[in-house]
Amino acid sequence: MKITLSKLSTKDLATLTQRIINSSDSGKYAVITNHPLLADLKTIYANYDTVYTKQVYSGKGNDVANSDRERDHAFRSLKNFLNGYRKMISLPNYQFAEDLYQSIKTFGLDIDKMSYSSQSAQMKKLIEELEPPENSQKVNALLLTTAFNELKSKQNAFEKLFSEQTEANADLRQMKSASAIRRDLEKILKSFINLITAMKDITDWKLLYAEINELVKAAKNSTIASPEKNNVSQE
Repeated sequence: MKITLSKLSTKDLATLTQRIINSSDSGKYAVITNHPLLADLKTIYANYDTVYTKQVYSGKGNDVANSDRERDHAFRSLKNFLNGYRKMISLPNYQFAEDLYQSIKTFGLDIDKMSYSSQSAQMKKLIEELEPPENSQKVNALLLTTAFNELKSKQNAFEKLFSEQTEANADLRQMKSASAIRRDLEKILKSFINLITAMKDITDWKLLYAEINELVKAAKNSTIASPEKNNVSQE
């Protein structure tokens, strides 16, 4: 009973291991029940099953991008209003618009075109600049309180999502790599198959060997039927 495990596809290796565990752990074969090698195989397979289909990244990228677009829109709306209003000197409080526009200019009229981190830093400073009484009164006088609150809300929402993405990505990177766990699984599965093969002529092991051998054959045949995968080698 030989098979080159390293050439099995990720999915085929998982399928073969699961089937071998199910057969060995079925209770039909007392010789393998509670065997420490079977226990190790189950443990390592559980790790492999958790990791081999995991995403490389958190999957939050689209949500973060959408949130960034929303804060960009809130920023541009406020900036464009102030830019237009300050030029209309016949309107009341046009100087307030000029003052607030200059505050935005201090931190960058192109904040919305900056990188995530740069934009967050500048947006935080801008909000802090507009919140004190001397500027919040100008915001209120121009009836921009709702617009300013929306900007703060969109900024906070982005920061929350970005933090979640960063944390999730860090957790994924800290997980043992799928390739490393695969090597562990191949090693323990090979030892398990070798054990059963070595004991195949012992009465109590014959039926177990026969069943596991059929599973190994099926794993080989599944890729022979799909030669483009070229994942299995019969020995």
